[in-house]
Amino acid sequence: MTRHLNIRNAISLLLILFGAILVAAGFNRFLIPHQLLSGGVSGVAMIIGYYTEWNIGLLYLLFNIPIIVWGVIAVGRRFVLLSIVAVALTTYFMQVIPEEPFIQDPLLGAVFGGVLIGIGCGISLWAGGSSGGFDIVGYILSLRWNFPIGTAIFALNSGVVVMLGYLFNWDLALRSMLSIFVTGKVVDMIHIRQLKVTAFIVTRCKDQIVERLHRLPRGVTVIKTEGAYTKSSQDMLMTVTSRYELAELRKIIREIDPKAFVNIVETVDIIGEFRRHK
Repeated sequence: MTRHLNIRNAISLLLILFGAILVAAGFNRFLIPHQLLSGGVSGVAMIIGYYTEWNIGLLYLLFNIPIIVWGVIAVGRRFVLLSIVAVALTTYFMQVIPEEPFIQDPLLGAVFGGVLIGIGCGISLWAGGSSGGFDIVGYILSLRWNFPIGTAIFALNSGVVVMLGYLFNWDLALRSMLSIFVTGKVVDMIHIRQLKVTAFIVTRCKDQIVERLHRLPRGVTVIKTEGAYTKSSQDMLMTVTSRYELAELRKIIREIDPKAFVNIVETVDIIGEFRRHK
């Protein structure tokens, strides 16, 4: 168990490292050279940096501290520890990667910068952490109200873009909004914990499957069924889980009852109690 946990932590740290490199590259090679924003805490750091010529990476680190403290209280220790590592690594790589434009067109910079940052943030979230800032706020909101985290981040960033438009010009603001929109969409493509599915499992191994599903942990409803052709009685299990856990669900069913009939459908909404992982 300890060895498995160490491997998991090592993989998470490697993913966080890769995500931090992508985020820093998106900032320094695509957004900052064109004075564009990524939104959120990093966007505020960029606005102050553009005005004062202070180090944007260090401002990014400073502004993340109170949000990380909130994350410790609201989310959990492992998530926040990985987020601290991600913020520290992003700050470091922002000092290493030169602030030079990779492409000259600011519109392309907005799009591809948003893609890189979205992939980096999504990888960090998938690994169990975040890239800090509004990612932590968006994650907390998505846990409480069950909507896509990328959408939450996009909504939170709108105020920062309005500030940019007011202080600088609306061309920069709208290009930044495009970058933030792309980032949010890419994050939602990678981070799929908030997407839910309902699985209907017809099986003769009810007790074993129920016991394994409870370890996820997920609630299960047992429904007595009868085959229309064979007239034989069987049990049908109904459970709602996230897309993120779907691979584990398939693995459990294949191990216990390879002949089970499984129907998986997308879940539009959930009303009532449903356990959401932190």
